[in-house]
Amino acid sequence: MTPAQSFAFADIPDQTGRTAMVTGANTGIGSEIARHLAMKGARVLLACRERSRAEAAMAKIRSEHASADLDFVPLDLAGLASVAGAVEQAKSEPRLDLLVNNAGVMMPPLSHATAGAELQFAVNHLGHFALTLPLIAKLAEGQAPRVVVQSSIAHRRADIDFDNLDASQGYGRSKFYGQSKLANLLFALELDRRLRAASSPVAAIACHPGVAASELTRHLPGGALLKPLMAFALNTSEQGALPALQAATDPNAEGGDYYGPYGFREISGNTSARAHAMPRAHDEALAARLWTVSEEMTGVTLAV
Repeated sequence: MTPAQSFAFADIPDQTGRTAMVTGANTGIGSEIARHLAMKGARVLLACRERSRAEAAMAKIRSEHASADLDFVPLDLAGLASVAGAVEQAKSEPRLDLLVNNAGVMMPPLSHATAGAELQFAVNHLGHFALTLPLIAKLAEGQAPRVVVQSSIAHRRADIDFDNLDASQGYGRSKFYGQSKLANLLFALELDRRLRAASSPVAAIACHPGVAASELTRHLPGGALLKPLMAFALNTSEQGALPALQAATDPNAEGGDYYGPYGFREISGNTSARAHAMPRAHDEALAARLWTVSEEMTGVTLAV
């Protein structure tokens, strides 16, 4: 792909009349996704854990775009009851056209959540799995409806250890983060296959931000110092938001696509383009097994 074929902020089309829900939209990359969608006219639902932080993010957006149409959806991806509440609030909207699964946690100390799973797998994958599937029917009523799933270049060396999802046999922060990000990509591609098989109008599209300064660095040793250095040397949060914005809005994007920064090894860049997914991410047997396990762990199934 040549640079001329890549996607820039100026390429984001008008979003007037559309409604988008963005998880983790109160800070970092998520707040930039929300800001740019709102700037282009979309109604944006900020799905976040804390109302105060969501309201601060909305105030910041409105300080630049006074007419921005924004609302808060309480969402803690570590708890299925909270996820179910967010689903019901989204269903009560007059319309829903975009779901951007952006929120995540990276390399925290070991803890557990949904069905006893390790926190990164529970939040980054299972929470979004349980959020997405019940909203497919609502999305199908929308305009050019899409589900966008945020993965990472960390998926490249990862695998899914189904016998150790609770980390009872050992925990490595980086290894488990990579596992959750591979799960995100497997989920996005498998969801799109199932939607296509059902002739659904909803497209599932994956993306990754490269290496960008964001709140995900908070669990890393020296993360407070690392964040500004990453922004200087690599991608800012705004630049890291661009692949998700391409996945969400590019008229040429198709279900099953995967986008990332257009730069060296997809680490950073001022534009976005189709990214490289490792062969493991295209393993349909692995994706099917992950889907079955995810259904069992969340109690959520897909009805198209």
